[in-house]
Amino acid sequence: MKKALLIFSTVFLFLACGGVKKTQEAINTGNYQQAINSALRNLADNKDKRGNQPYVLILEEAFAKNMERELQNIAFLEKDGNPANLEAIYKGYSQLRQIQERIRPLLPLQIRDENRNARFNFKNFDEDIIDSKERLSDYLYDNAVSLFNNASSKMDYRKAYEDFRYLDEINPGFADTKEQMEVAYQRGLDYVKVKMVNDTQMVIPNRLEEELLNFNTYGLDDLWTQYHNNPLENIKYDYEMQVAFREINISPEQVNEKQFVKEKQVKDGYRYLEDENGNLVKDSLGNEIKVDNFKTVTCNYYQFTQQKLAQVTGLVSFIDLQTKQQLNTYPLSSEFMFQHVYANYSGDRRALDNDLVALLNLGAVPFPSNEQMVYDAGEDLKAKLKQIIVRHRFN
Repeated sequence: MKKALLIFSTVFLFLACGGVKKTQEAINTGNYQQAINSALRNLADNKDKRGNQPYVLILEEAFAKNMERELQNIAFLEKDGNPANLEAIYKGYSQLRQIQERIRPLLPLQIRDENRNARFNFKNFDEDIIDSKERLSDYLYDNAVSLFNNASSKMDYRKAYEDFRYLDEINPGFADTKEQMEVAYQRGLDYVKVKMVNDTQMVIPNRLEEELLNFNTYGLDDLWTQYHNNPLENIKYDYEMQVAFREINISPEQVNEKQFVKEKQVKDGYRYLEDENGNLVKDSLGNEIKVDNFKTVTCNYYQFTQQKLAQVTGLVSFIDLQTKQQLNTYPLSSEFMFQHVYANYSGDRRALDNDLVALLNLGAVPFPSNEQMVYDAGEDLKAKLKQIIVRHRFN
């Protein structure tokens, strides 16, 4: 027991020392954020634990070095005067404040060997954050408005939208950001009208058409594309997606029969055991010994399989409505097999295995209609159509 405890303690000490060593290496290589995160993670569990003392010293050192480097970098960016640096300045101040707020709940942190508390030179960055955020907001707004007013393509509106969206994220309610963002979004959208074409000699079930064209059920994660199967008059559509059914094949209704014979040894009562002279054999108590009597039984088994197959093929085409050119064409195909198995027999059913007996409880069922077969094939069609839509990109 003592040996096991010693091994456990040694392994634990090795792992703990390894964690401290890696954290110290992070400081030595300038990865102050990593060192701070590691130290805070360990101290959050038990800041007063003696084994965590190295993390207190590491946190003190990493905090001071990170503060010095970040403030020097911010000062350089401010001196450079490029408004494109405003985001880095704002994020720099915000990150420094965030680190302080993560350390604050752990204070005081005692350094036992030096009989003192760890020293953290906290600064108030509130004014710096507010000032840099306002300057960044003005820059983002002006840049987004310029992109918006001089847009020559939908991509420009999308870039403007992203600037407005980020601005609304860091400074909600700034000027008319929300309104501008919505207009930029609407102008950056690609509108696609969807048309279904039936070039077959069969009727496409209405509910299949409705489900195929109900794009709300597809779970599409496409911010910049809207599909309309009922085009609106006030929208200028950019593209058309044609879902064309070329061929629908329905096989004849088939019933295939398979017959085979099964044999099995089954118990059929009992008999009294006799010796070689024909005398009854008795046990030690004088009772006549009984043994199972077996006989071979035979059963003719008739298995029937009902089958009907539907195959649907077509094309999905994307057309640029401005140039009237076809962009891409994708094959679309699916099939659905209806199959039902049942059976009957003649002879002794005891010869049948359990899996065969189960089919005896079933009988023939009506074949599905052609319309139902096409609809059932549509489940797979819908999945394949979604794959095509996800794969295709307009820009």
